[in-house]
Amino acid sequence: MKRLSTLTMVGVALLVSACNDKGGDTLAHGADPKLPAPQRGLLPSMKIAEPTPWGDQKPTVPEGYSVTAIAGDLQIPRQTLVLPNGDILVAEGRGGNAAKLKPKDVIAGYIKAKGNTKVKSGNRLTLLRDADGDGKYELKTVFADNLNAPYGLAFFDNKIYVANQDALVRFDYSEGQTAAAAAPTTITQLPSEINHHWTKAMTISPDGRYVYVGIGSNSNITERGMEAEVDRAMVWQIDVNTRTYKPYATGLRNPTALAIHPETGQLWSVVNERDELGPDLVPDYLTSVREGGFYGWPYSYWGQNVDPRVKPENPKKVAAAIKPDYSLGSHVAALGLSFSQPVMGAKFANGAFVGEHGSWNRANPVGYKVIFVPFAGGRPAGEPIDFVTGFRDADGKTRGRPVGVTVDPKGALIVADDLANVVWRVTPNR
Repeated sequence: MKRLSTLTMVGVALLVSACNDKGGDTLAHGADPKLPAPQRGLLPSMKIAEPTPWGDQKPTVPEGYSVTAIAGDLQIPRQTLVLPNGDILVAEGRGGNAAKLKPKDVIAGYIKAKGNTKVKSGNRLTLLRDADGDGKYELKTVFADNLNAPYGLAFFDNKIYVANQDALVRFDYSEGQTAAAAAPTTITQLPSEINHHWTKAMTISPDGRYVYVGIGSNSNITERGMEAEVDRAMVWQIDVNTRTYKPYATGLRNPTALAIHPETGQLWSVVNERDELGPDLVPDYLTSVREGGFYGWPYSYWGQNVDPRVKPENPKKVAAAIKPDYSLGSHVAALGLSFSQPVMGAKFANGAFVGEHGSWNRANPVGYKVIFVPFAGGRPAGEPIDFVTGFRDADGKTRGRPVGVTVDPKGALIVADDLANVVWRVTPNR
């Protein structure tokens, strides 16, 4: 009976999905995307990934570049960190414990899970080492385990910072070390009750004084009430010495990756926006993050576009909402961000790489790739360029889903793939 009930729910979901299949062909990019009228329905359109092995295939990269799998058989790789000696740390795991509120949440959760890996959460950091510099990482070893869904990673002054889903912790580090010498020190607790959006993105200021942590909302649009959103949907600034924090910027529904621009020192984020307004709303985005800035959630989107579902309304907050810098397109699920360097080649020397995990709530899937957003003068400038593709075929067969992206100063882009449980390395041919 339980299985029959599940199948019935899935059938209903697919039926409603077909009925709601309107639009979904628009993917607006840039500073001034054309936003369509909202579409409302019982359920969003759903088209999930159909996992299939890579076999002897690889992702597609631009002419003049090569891609190699440098580690496999991981346990849900999310984000990576290149240490000063060239070793790579991989954060592995899955978090979240939010109860489903409505039948549609159960249905959507069941369907989304079909497009994810079935591998158990690693809750660990794995270290990769290429000792002879030939591009083959012959050492793969556990650097630290018994963590709690680690996600964000940062390094400064022989300290490794890890953002677990419930706390910011720190490891002491000596160059060449292949395993943590002791349990980590807890810097501060992070919001973890409910944890609808559990990932804790992170970066560190150039002087090492502040860690910035992105904390997602506990709902799509406050279905659990505003009391569940205290200290959430924002970026925290944490003083690593005093272990105190303050809200740095608010109204960011789910800031999933953070990075400091290498020339301007400006903090940037990619943000996953709200659902259930149709296949072409609301654009996920790349934006500079201003201290004290408010970015709209939950009251409005893309500046002053009011979300009528949120009650009571807050005209004062809407009037203050900052319009993001750059639309990535709706539901691409951007989860990775890393600024480039000249070693990545002239065409990709100045800009940001963005890992797009891929949509589940569009009839025409989007994302499932790594893109490059060109910059000029410290700002996005131009259309995005596909950099790593081939994760999903036109027939729905999906071999991988990119998450974190990290530029290696030696001249490589490191891409975590949490469906195939692989780390890819993309290099310019020389």
